[in-house]
Amino acid sequence: MDRAEVDSRIRTIIEPFNKKSVEITDSTSFAGDLEFDSLTVMDFVAAIEDEFDIIISMNQQAEIETYGQLVDAVTGMQGK
Repeated sequence: MDRAEVDSRIRTIIEPFNKKSVEITDSTSFAGDLEFDSLTVMDFVAAIEDEFDIIISMNQQAEIETYGQLVDAVTGMQGK
């Protein structure tokens, strides 16, 4: 799956979590722009893991601050 496909699928997943209808770009910050709290992050990560059949470790989660970083990380995990 290429980055565009991953991006499209994550955009669908993020929609119900995007309560303020923030425009999603690669530089959109989960904490700053989307104002995700820790519970929202856990629910969102679980949805991503289920959709792509991957595991995102706590260390990886700590390094992912923007939407673009998430798309890149998930794209890199495909087929592993």
